[in-house]
Amino acid sequence: MKHMNSEVKEERTSNKKRIDLFLVPIVLIAAFLNLFKIWTDEYANAYYTAAVKSMLQSFHNFFYASFDPGGYVTIDKPPLVFWIQTISAKIFGFHGWSVILPQALAGIGSVLLLYVLVKRTFGVWAGRFAALAMALTPIVPAVSRTNNIDSMLVFTLLVATWMLFRAVRTAKFGWVLAAFAMIGVAFNMKMLQAYMVLPAFYVFYVVATKITWKKKIAFLTTATALMLAVSVSWAVVVDSTSADKRPYMGSSQTNSVLELAFGYNGINRLTGNTSVTGSSHKQPAQTQQQTASSETKQNSNSSADSSQSSNQRKSSSSQKMQASGGGNQNGMFNTGNPGPFRLFQKGLSDQISWLLPFVIFSIVGLFAGVKFKGSYTTKQKESLFWLAWLLPVAVFFSIAGFFHQYYLIMLAPPIAAFAGAGAVALWSMYKQRNGWKSWLLPGGILTTAALQVYIMSPYVSSIGVAPIAGVGALGVILALVLAVRKQRKNLLTNYLGAAAMVVLLAMPAYWAMTPIIYGGNSMLPAAGPDSSSGMGGPPSTATNSKQSGFNGMQPPGSSSGNSSSNNQMQPPSGSSNGGQMQMPGGSSNNGQMQPPSGSSNSGQMQMPGGLSNNSQMPNSSSSKSSSLKRKSGGMNAEVNQKLLNYLTKNNTGEKYLFATTDSTSAAPYIIKTGKPVMAMGGFSGSDPILTVSKLKAMIKKGEVKYFYLSGMGKGGQSDVITWIKENSKEIPSSKWQSTSSSAQQGPSGNGTLYEITLK
Repeated sequence: MKHMNSEVKEERTSNKKRIDLFLVPIVLIAAFLNLFKIWTDEYANAYYTAAVKSMLQSFHNFFYASFDPGGYVTIDKPPLVFWIQTISAKIFGFHGWSVILPQALAGIGSVLLLYVLVKRTFGVWAGRFAALAMALTPIVPAVSRTNNIDSMLVFTLLVATWMLFRAVRTAKFGWVLAAFAMIGVAFNMKMLQAYMVLPAFYVFYVVATKITWKKKIAFLTTATALMLAVSVSWAVVVDSTSADKRPYMGSSQTNSVLELAFGYNGINRLTGNTSVTGSSHKQPAQTQQQTASSETKQNSNSSADSSQSSNQRKSSSSQKMQASGGGNQNGMFNTGNPGPFRLFQKGLSDQISWLLPFVIFSIVGLFAGVKFKGSYTTKQKESLFWLAWLLPVAVFFSIAGFFHQYYLIMLAPPIAAFAGAGAVALWSMYKQRNGWKSWLLPGGILTTAALQVYIMSPYVSSIGVAPIAGVGALGVILALVLAVRKQRKNLLTNYLGAAAMVVLLAMPAYWAMTPIIYGGNSMLPAAGPDSSSGMGGPPSTATNSKQSGFNGMQPPGSSSGNSSSNNQMQPPSGSSNGGQMQMPGGSSNNGQMQPPSGSSNSGQMQMPGGLSNNSQMPNSSSSKSSSLKRKSGGMNAEVNQKLLNYLTKNNTGEKYLFATTDSTSAAPYIIKTGKPVMAMGGFSGSDPILTVSKLKAMIKKGEVKYFYLSGMGKGGQSDVITWIKENSKEIPSSKWQSTSSSAQQGPSGNGTLYEITLK
């Protein structure tokens, strides 16, 4: 009891101390990286932003996280983060920056929490360096500058970690319950991804608490039960509600939250089974693309722009870009190929792995001399916690069949913690000339610099040779000088050690700023000189080092006026795939994407929903636009005003402004007008929500009259779409299509507008 009281008193005394002045610039750096220019992202991730717009309109939409104001279908994630975003939009007004703000603040909060967690045990300098490493990990600000969930998820898990550490220090069971309940809260942000930290929580509590095994088992069992109850609380309420009284659960096949949680958003991430029908990830890319979730579809949109371009240069006749469904050398969606060294492959290494060699050396130093039997120090126990977080997550990303680059933010806390704790520990061993351990510091510096040169080498065309050579040369020189000066203790040696840390953080700092410098992508956050494309891969994968992203997209019915095929991607045309990648709707590309039959757009790629592509990086001739407001993470997602005017004028009381195959076509109109737009097949267009009989009933009730079909995203809706075409009147394109090449930009490209009226 005396020990417990002394711990509490010590913490209270520590909290009353003056603010750490060294922490202030670190927090300011994090604030700059997370907040600066978020106001330029007008739509952010349009899929989620449309949901916030809908959730602002009624409590029914708010509770279920409805994608559309009509309550037809939900988004494909739990609602908690979007509740927070909606509250932010309610307070500050509906803007792109107001839905991004909670995640940006969470990114800053994670930096502060890591400082607190590391400082208490490993010392103030360890806390400072850990906080700085967290702030400068490139994927952290890249994700935090968007309305995606992961930044808030990591912050919540760090709050749970703080609670767990406090539970061990104070020996209070209530804090154990709170820590595991917080993981349950995180589950309601991104489902099973929150459980990736559970090995660390279990191992640490078992090792660190000085209570009987009987109590450990009882406490952990109770805490786990509470975590599970909190986790499924919203899911049980939703799944218990009659289907006709709530929206369809988006991206599920059985209209169930639990199926979504433990299937597609759970185990299927590991197996790579991205098909909602349960078929293998190895099946033809058509099915994969048809059935992808919001993140999959967004990624396919972005990755198609650049990941196959290295082969284009070999084709002097057309340079049409190939689609990257997953068979290219960089693996699916530029996440590398599964294997033990996957985190060191391009596409992933530049997002998270800059300090991994130093972390490995730090782990060796921190665990040197540890005996399996015997008591452990507090430092060793907490090092074990971070190791039990790092290893399972690293293994998952090394073998997983399907994930996106920005998921790697889950690795940022343990890497940053080991970087901070290890820097202090290795420096102490070095200064004390502690045998072989004294070589860990120069060895860590040398190998880390070598990896950073490797990471940067594919980007030589965009960042130049100087920074790559500089990091390599300085890393080698400083490591060698420190090795030579091991026997000397003077001020110069201290300066050399500090200089080495600066060198190792220099390029991660630059990479962390790339979303500000080059523009970010709110749909597929990734850092790097091509960050606006959402690819996070080297510029060598683009047609040239300045081409990437998706600017100049076509709105519904607008004609591009550009017949050139050079450097353009073209959408599917509708035949069998012949083993080639297909976009939603199913069509053959034979290595290249072709325009849909009947399309007036010859030479620009039509993305799902009809997005056209005419892309350039901000450092190209279109760089002036980087200072303007971006729509949907680099995608210009405004509506076609002529189409909107026609639909509004001819609406005779129908609930839905119009219906379309998928959410990409619907989102901009929801954001612009706040009116219901029906995404018949959910996000990817493949959810089995609608049947012909249901659609007939809706039309007879006067709920929907107009249908915009772009030939993309059919998925499992083929019967419905066929019936629409056979029983509708085609609206002449002159009444709603924009023919100007300078028309407002937005999704849904060249398609056909139909009207159905049943008596």
